[in-house]
Amino acid sequence: MKKHTISVLVNDQPGVLQRVSGLFGRRGFNIESITVGTSEEAGLSRMVIVTSGDDKTLEQVTKQLYKIIDVIKVVDLSSNPMVGRELALIKVNAEPASRPEILGVVETFRAAVVDIGTHSLMVQVVGDSEKIDAMTELLKPYGIRELSRTGVTAMVRGNAR
Repeated sequence: MKKHTISVLVNDQPGVLQRVSGLFGRRGFNIESITVGTSEEAGLSRMVIVTSGDDKTLEQVTKQLYKIIDVIKVVDLSSNPMVGRELALIKVNAEPASRPEILGVVETFRAAVVDIGTHSLMVQVVGDSEKIDAMTELLKPYGIRELSRTGVTAMVRGNAR
């Protein structure tokens, strides 16, 4: 199973996200992450969807997506060199004695402490999914209280569109 990152340009209309995600569910395809936001063109939104499957599965998904009226363009970003990033907020137990160790992990991953509580720290980390997974693993021994991840957003590198 290969991981695919797909960019879907859609009309910014109510119900489009539901129709796109419903298509994946009806076809038995799992969405590992999905991000949606405004695009460079007014009235259009861009969805970035990460899913797994072989090339034939991806071809099938693409054909089905184009059948949705509000879908304008579908691009397999992972077939080209791309930049993919995800944001995570991690609230970790942080008693005063363990804070220097935790801050060492934060510094190593070029993350940032964005909130300090009496017994916790909230850390923001941006990077590829593997970086966030690695940082999460290193923070687990301290006790992760809460974790929130955005899902991947991505673009093709260089001048390609």
